[in-house]
Amino acid sequence: MQEKDGVFRQKLERVLKNFNEMSTQLSSEGISPQDFTRLSKEYSDLTPLAESIERFFKVEQEMEDLSEMLKDSELDEELKSLSFEELEALKQAYPAAMMAIKVLLLPKDEVDERNAILEVRAGTGGDEAALFASDLFRMYQRYAEVKGWRFEMMDVSDTGMGGLKEATATITGKGVFARLKFESGVHRVQRVPETEASGRIHTSAATVAVLPEAEEVDIVIEEKDLKIDVFRSSGPGGQSVNTTDSAVRITHLPTGVVVQQQDEKSQHKNKAKALKILRARLFERKRLEQDALRAQNRKSQVGSGDRSERIRTYNFPQGRVTDHRINLTLYKLDKVLSGESLDEFVEALIAEDQATRLAEEDV
Repeated sequence: MQEKDGVFRQKLERVLKNFNEMSTQLSSEGISPQDFTRLSKEYSDLTPLAESIERFFKVEQEMEDLSEMLKDSELDEELKSLSFEELEALKQAYPAAMMAIKVLLLPKDEVDERNAILEVRAGTGGDEAALFASDLFRMYQRYAEVKGWRFEMMDVSDTGMGGLKEATATITGKGVFARLKFESGVHRVQRVPETEASGRIHTSAATVAVLPEAEEVDIVIEEKDLKIDVFRSSGPGGQSVNTTDSAVRITHLPTGVVVQQQDEKSQHKNKAKALKILRARLFERKRLEQDALRAQNRKSQVGSGDRSERIRTYNFPQGRVTDHRINLTLYKLDKVLSGESLDEFVEALIAEDQATRLAEEDV
């Protein structure tokens, strides 16, 4: 155990040494603009870890100093009592300080800091499923407002009765994908539909997919692999939309993935948006395949990205929301749907994922 602690300590010392060397390089006069930009980002990324390590070492040093002080037989009783209390408080804080470092040392998901593309689709349950899909889409829109993110609707197909067949949006902001990636899966609702005269509870479902926004370097799409159809937009949008072939459907022939976009009046803009969604779907497909290979010898984890997995139930009669992956139930359905309390699930899912990875990683 001592040997492992020694290796861990050496690892932390190396991180601090590297951090301090970066600081020296950044302040040197001969650094090139390119190196300055690269190092600035690395330094910024490393700062939270370096600061946590410095705090950890400070706690260790203070514990050592207090332990030495308490060995002094001539120490004043009042000072001894205060020192003992302080030492006990530091001992209590020590495990949390170490855990904070271990979490920061976990390998980062390279797409965590990216923007996300949100897709919500009505599942089983007819009109009630479409209404629930609309509730979910609005929940994420409100959550984005709470977090100060930008929520841009990409494509919306409604039922004309307040429900959504499917809807797509781009969510832009700091760490969007990191916080929303565990939302992918089947969301289930239990409630009495307004059209139900007997007051019987119905169960319906909607599917949510959260994709990291892909860049052109992530996925190269060949023009020859695309089948592009243009057609007349349907639904609301004004006369010019209804009389021009501005809607675009793109089929990626090698995978069979189909994306349709009709939100814009310009065919060019619809094509650009459709390609953005297509690139994200292909990128996510590639990531999930890689994750599946890495996870072959492991149990299924939180956030597997399996869209057929039932992840959460929203029970209206009881006013509760239950996340089945972490067995967490909140009796504040209204606040979850308003985006106000969604963070309680998000934080718990992130913590569960970190705990799982800490158990697997030798940090």
